[in-house]
Amino acid sequence: MKPGTFTQIYVQLVFAVQNREAVLTKDIRIRVFEYMSGIITNMKHKSIIVNGTSNHVHILIGLNPATSVSDTVHDVKRSSSLFINNEKLCFGRFSWQEGYGGFSYSHSQIADIYNYIKNQKLHHQKKTFQQEYTDYLNDNEMEFDQQFLFDFLEDSV
Repeated sequence: MKPGTFTQIYVQLVFAVQNREAVLTKDIRIRVFEYMSGIITNMKHKSIIVNGTSNHVHILIGLNPATSVSDTVHDVKRSSSLFINNEKLCFGRFSWQEGYGGFSYSHSQIADIYNYIKNQKLHHQKKTFQQEYTDYLNDNEMEFDQQFLFDFLEDSV
């Protein structure tokens, strides 16, 4: 970045495994999420936390404004899919579902969002991913068409 340029842009990214399959087992999640954090860091973003459940991921980053959110998601999905498939961490071919959610936050909200992401397992004992995602869209007053949401196949977490 150029001298005299200062930014503070925090973004939470949320996306699901293809068909919301529960393939990100407890045994591989830490490894996959650490790998994703490395991708983010290599893109010159600040990786604050990466966590999720067996069927989706939440990523909180300090965004490098030189790289778009969509390019970031594309690279994280592509690289992590290649990693999972090359390392044979899942049975069959792994892929992420198309689309993602991107939500911006101020510095004063970071601790709350961090804790929310950190406690995904506990949170999803009470709320499904479908409910969580729809709540995010509604809480942020984002217009959306149900036909373009993830393929919610069942109400499991």
